[in-house]
Amino acid sequence: MWYVIFGHDRPDSLKARLEARPAHVQRLEALRDQGRLLVAGPCPAIDAEDPGSNGFSGSLIVAEFASLALARAWADADPYLAAGVYEQVDVRPFKRVLP
Repeated sequence: MWYVIFGHDRPDSLKARLEARPAHVQRLEALRDQGRLLVAGPCPAIDAEDPGSNGFSGSLIVAEFASLALARAWADADPYLAAGVYEQVDVRPFKRVLP
């Protein structure tokens, strides 16, 4: 089943985000290579493709896992969480309809 993982950034997390990004992206690439990643990306803190020093308000990941427990365990091991980028992470089942 698909699951939405939304990480909510803490204020002033841009420096920590940039430092942890390579490890974060590596995990996403592994999901992609397994055919389990639908979409992933950050949410700019302002209405701009490149928010500059404003940073990001969070990240959205939609990926396939065998269960909600496994999706939560994967999210709990995210380098952004360990680095203090995220102050909260929501994991929910997702029903893909389109495309």
